[in-house]
Amino acid sequence: MPRSKASAAMEELNVQDEEMEEPISAPSSNGKKEFDFNKYKVNMGTEVRTLSVDGAEFEVTVKPLSWSKKNQFLSKSLKWDSDGNTVFDGDAYVRECLKEMLIAAPWGKTSELFLISIDERLGNVLEQIVPQAFSGSDIGGEVDNLKDGS
Repeated sequence: MPRSKASAAMEELNVQDEEMEEPISAPSSNGKKEFDFNKYKVNMGTEVRTLSVDGAEFEVTVKPLSWSKKNQFLSKSLKWDSDGNTVFDGDAYVRECLKEMLIAAPWGKTSELFLISIDERLGNVLEQIVPQAFSGSDIGGEVDNLKDGS
């Protein structure tokens, strides 16, 4: 049976992970904790979630969304108006995330056509899978880190 493109891509990522060299770490003389970048990498494994709509349960398989992919979807969802203001298209963001994250579901592939055909009940349940686009602390924390030099 031929492998799917998604399976091949996941295997390639896992092989790249295994081939990556161990980080060089110098003993810490100032008592600070050493940095381990592996702790911050997205787990490429999938998760089966049981969702419920109108009392009926179904399972979906979800893969995590990387920081970079989330930013790509945010960028695509921001539009500039003629006054230089940005307008966020939340619908586009949620649809892109769901198409990327839902890799197995009772309806098969999560496509644009499928997403525009569902009603609010199922849409609200699926939307819970999507990571929040913005949080109130995102910008302030980054500015504080820049001031501290960290």
